[in-house]
Amino acid sequence: MMGTMVRNAWSHFRTITYHKYLVAKGCFRVGLYRQGILHDLSKYGPTEFMVGVRNYQGNRSPNDAEREVLGYSTAWLHHKGRNRHHFEYWLDYSKQAPPGQMVPIPMPDRYIAEMIMDRIAACKVYKGKDYTDSSPYEYFQKGAKHHAMHPYTSQTLERMLKMLAEEGEEKTFCCIREELVRKKKK
Repeated sequence: MMGTMVRNAWSHFRTITYHKYLVAKGCFRVGLYRQGILHDLSKYGPTEFMVGVRNYQGNRSPNDAEREVLGYSTAWLHHKGRNRHHFEYWLDYSKQAPPGQMVPIPMPDRYIAEMIMDRIAACKVYKGKDYTDSSPYEYFQKGAKHHAMHPYTSQTLERMLKMLAEEGEEKTFCCIREELVRKKKK
């Protein structure tokens, strides 16, 4: 048992670190240096890391395995509340909504850009040699109907992922840099 836990700890550490490296690499390419460095640091804390160790499988998120057992994921609840590149972070109560109902609010562009890098990296990690530039768009399309995402956020994400699928990283990253990152500096 102890050998399995140590092996899982090392494997999970390698997986999240490789994911973080890929996100940082993408963020740096579009000019999001600080976000690239700070991306997903909460995954190394005990609340998220230990769930990853206990549920490590190597081919999917350990949070999905925890969700199958508990019906929810403690690691995901912790993670989405601390990481602004997840659209779930951007839910709040609104005076326009019925009392007690949460509604999505638009994500700032720089976090949409980081979310795109996060999705690309996750697909590269979990799909491995089967990854193509279409993978993140295909994954988005599978869950698009179920997202509580603000229309602006959803449309921007979908447009960029579709561009990635059809025109590749170079053009897409250039567009992200110009439209989502540099737009605020003008």
